[in-house]
Amino acid sequence: MDIQHLKYFVEVARQKNFTKASQILHVSQPSISKMIKSLEDELKVTLLDRSERKIELTDAGVIVFDQALKILQSLEDVYSSVNELAQVKKGTVKLGLMPTTGVILFPNVLAGFKKEYPQIDIQMVEYNAKQLKTRVEQGDIDLGITVLPVDSERFETVPLLSEELVVLVDSEHWLVKSDSVSLADLKNESFILLTENYALHDVVKQACMQSGFEPIVTYKSSLWDLIGEMVSARLGISLIPRSMVRLINQNVHTISLTSPQIEWQLVLIYKKNKYLSFAAREFIKYIQMHKP
Repeated sequence: MDIQHLKYFVEVARQKNFTKASQILHVSQPSISKMIKSLEDELKVTLLDRSERKIELTDAGVIVFDQALKILQSLEDVYSSVNELAQVKKGTVKLGLMPTTGVILFPNVLAGFKKEYPQIDIQMVEYNAKQLKTRVEQGDIDLGITVLPVDSERFETVPLLSEELVVLVDSEHWLVKSDSVSLADLKNESFILLTENYALHDVVKQACMQSGFEPIVTYKSSLWDLIGEMVSARLGISLIPRSMVRLINQNVHTISLTSPQIEWQLVLIYKKNKYLSFAAREFIKYIQMHKP
């Protein structure tokens, strides 16, 4: 068994398809099949169930896959550590952002960091909050900017921003002249929420349940501006972070929420016990010093 065996096996397990794995690895499909068969022969177990069109891991395959990921991550850490010595203040940071987060934190932070570290490349990609946590845990990205809650046993967190959720209503709503409202007073309202893929969806539903009611959710969307349009059209109300109001160009009004106040807490996360490159550590320090 060598590292190449494990790399080929992990990629096939991820893609659940030999052809896709061969395209990603730039290796012929027969070579990959031969390598994995050799691994199975050495371990004296079947690792892949090839009986269906989509390949699945056997019970033994699951165990080998988990251990292979750890081995490959350890190897990557070795290369990263050595590379750091040879390339001080150089490197790449793979950063995951939620849609619209950049409006709050960037571009000023990024511009300042790039000026101070011109040879560090920041590669950014957008995911929703739940996807970000998965991507960070799997090692696809180094750092993620997401919202609480996160699993403290799996992630280190760096607080960035905390702000209140506000109630978004249309111009004819009975609350439009109110300065504040209790969440319990909204129990008969129709709610327009982000989809279940977004952490804010769960935060709002949980807060409503703790206030004694299950919210009547009439619409869900993954787009802030569409939520604003639906509220403006009198299809319901919504709860959104105060900073997101500026992204909604609609005839809507905001009311402060009391009893309880719901905090939207933005954090930077990275996987616990994972090696962080010089570039990633410097980015963390910089964003701590220059956060909003």
